[in-house]
Amino acid sequence: MLEYADLTAILPHRHPILQVDRVLEVEPGRRIVATKAVTGTEPCFAGLAEGLPQSAYAYPAALIVESLGQAGAVLWLLSARAAGETPKGTLVFGAARDFEFLGAAYPGDVLRHEVVVESLKPNSAVMRGETWVGERRIAVVGSMLAVARPDTELAAGPTG
Repeated sequence: MLEYADLTAILPHRHPILQVDRVLEVEPGRRIVATKAVTGTEPCFAGLAEGLPQSAYAYPAALIVESLGQAGAVLWLLSARAAGETPKGTLVFGAARDFEFLGAAYPGDVLRHEVVVESLKPNSAVMRGETWVGERRIAVVGSMLAVARPDTELAAGPTG
């Protein structure tokens, strides 16, 4: 199991962007199970008017995608470390295909991400995964691609 402090040693993200709280299981090169607790104090809920229905407090789909992607990043980095490698540069979420939202999460829910490796290369990773709240599967991604890009490429910005 990896706790929040362990995750801050692995990922460069910090509050409020760090979207993984704990790793329950990890098999480097194969799979990870990670969690993210959704609370009413999330920045995405700041400023909502009083008296809104529960549906107004649905955790944003983009943050579910980000959280699932960060779980995948932890898996990739731990897999590389176990193989004696280090992806060079900054990890970048490249794409997701066959993403389907089947439900929502609300304050008080705990997201459980289950991510499986499809392919790991020195500077790219392809994974698939699911997000659960208890026994409810709320999201599925058929494949997601992450790449490592040299920091100099990212600092330069777009060309042309």
